Amino acid sequence: MATSQLVGGLVGASLVLVLVAARSALIRWRRSRRARRVARRAVRGEHAAEVLVEAAGFTVVERQVELEWAPRLDGVPVPTLLRLDLVVERDGRRYVAEVKTGAVAPRLETAATRRQLLEYLVAADVDGVILVDAEAGLVREVEFPGRGLASEGGPGVAPPRPRFAHGVVVGVVVGIVAGVALAAPLARAMSGWGG
Repeated sequence: MATSQLVGGLVGASLVLVLVAARSALIRWRRSRRARRVARRAVRGEHAAEVLVEAAGFTVVERQVELEWAPRLDGVPVPTLLRLDLVVERDGRRYVAEVKTGAVAPRLETAATRRQLLEYLVAADVDGVILVDAEAGLVREVEFPGRGLASEGGPGVAPPRPRFAHGVVVGVVVGIVAGVALAAPLARAMSGWGG
């Protein structure tokens, strides 16, 4: 009887291991399939983008440019590799053109896109950045006002928003003051109830 329980336990454990392995393989396959689909979409978008930027009067100078940039952390350079989709020119000005596809990525409201464009503007020796929405057929120049230029009225940094902690501190102080102010009258009123 103990042998049959042992065999049953081993079969059950083996079945669980097989199911876990199958599930893991299925997840990897789905991710791989999704990654290939995204890559195909990006390649199609980059081909369409070249046509779009040329139709907008730009000349494609370079494609898939690798740029090593070294921002400094406490004075120490931190080498970072950037890959620029396109470097384009128009009217003697040079731009990085970033190609995006999908519903979210081509929007300037998307933080990752906005930060990437700003990084390219700072890191690359260019006059501006272009956001290309390959699927919508849009080529748009992106400007970042307030890049520390005096002509733009200062450093371009928005004043800090009040922090939540400040509100908590003010609330606690107001609560203490109100408690102290109301303690004596409340004590007198309550002593009258007992008599």
